[in-house]
Amino acid sequence: MSAFEIFAVVISLIGVTLTIRRNMWCWWFNFLACSLYAYFFFTIRLYGETLLQFFFIAMNMYGYYYWLKGKRQEHEIRIEPIGTSQVVAQMAGAVILGLLFGLILQHFTDAAVPMLDAQLVAFSLLATYWTSRKHIATWILWIFVNIIYVGMFIYKEVFLTAGLYAAFVGLAAYGWWQWQQAKQKQYRHA
Repeated sequence: MSAFEIFAVVISLIGVTLTIRRNMWCWWFNFLACSLYAYFFFTIRLYGETLLQFFFIAMNMYGYYYWLKGKRQEHEIRIEPIGTSQVVAQMAGAVILGLLFGLILQHFTDAAVPMLDAQLVAFSLLATYWTSRKHIATWILWIFVNIIYVGMFIYKEVFLTAGLYAAFVGLAAYGWWQWQQAKQKQYRHA
């Protein structure tokens, strides 16, 4: 456990908390957290997670723009629905993407856990996309993904980061509840 990892954990917790609150500042804190974790994951040979952080940075820019555009039009961040067929298709795409990326990591790098790393990357990308599109399903997906991340980080013996992801499980459950409340409020005012 280093001061660097502690700082990354604190910034990450702030970012997720602000996301739950649907606060625009979440994107800036998440951007910083991703930058910090890109370096950290590289140092422990989780190359999929390293690359994922760069995708997260790009998604943070997209999410910030999308939320800002929606906020201007509606004066608050609105929860958007997603259809079951869309969920199934996008999750199937994540499985395929994870498998292909896992094969690349397995055959061309010295990645510590290539297939698990790759699948977590693929589903994290999907969850981040859903967050940027304001789909409430993002929180359910984050709960499952973060539970698996906890196991991977324990295996890699980065216990503080494992603890962070365990906290993310609780925060994702709380995020789902908060967004449910906002969604019900939207429907009452619609």
